[in-house]
Amino acid sequence: MTLALWLLAAYFTGSIPSSYIAGRIAGVDPRQHGSKNLGATNVYRVLGWRYAIPVGLVDVAKGAIPVAVYAPHGGEHPWLPMTMGLAAVLGHVFSVFMRFRGGKGVATAAGAVLGLAPVALGLSAMVWLAVLAASGYVSLASMLGAVAFPVGAWLTAPNDGYTLVVGVALALFIVVTHRSNIRRLAAGTENRFRRGKKEVS
Repeated sequence: MTLALWLLAAYFTGSIPSSYIAGRIAGVDPRQHGSKNLGATNVYRVLGWRYAIPVGLVDVAKGAIPVAVYAPHGGEHPWLPMTMGLAAVLGHVFSVFMRFRGGKGVATAAGAVLGLAPVALGLSAMVWLAVLAASGYVSLASMLGAVAFPVGAWLTAPNDGYTLVVGVALALFIVVTHRSNIRRLAAGTENRFRRGKKEVS
């Protein structure tokens, strides 16, 4: 396969609508309930942990597989693993199977960087957990956790320019996908993380 086909495969892998599939198994369309977002947090709100945990793990795998499995076949380009990860995140957010609608890319982005910058990802996860515990807002925790990743990458591997650049790109992209949440946070109408509410990341 050519490089372009491997990138396309990464996009299609990211596009697998795990949240929608889980909802169909349960007889519920996540797009019609909760935040109507195709993400693991909305699945938790609508269906509970029994469905949300598998969905979250699959979403992480959708980012990890292109980086770990597809990238070595695409050529020896130092920028390729992270590019594969970006393609998977784009697939998750703009799923070809769901009329280019999807989740907000947080779990898939985490999977993409898991094997390339685990220490930076760990720092990002700590920020995510701390913000969620302090505020109760998944959206705020996701955005600040995403922003923390390139900072962690710079602190732990300052010479890895590709990871830093892609980390910044992922952080900006995730903030953009949360723009409706930002408006609700500013207006004071964003709901905190509880099952059955209508706001999720």
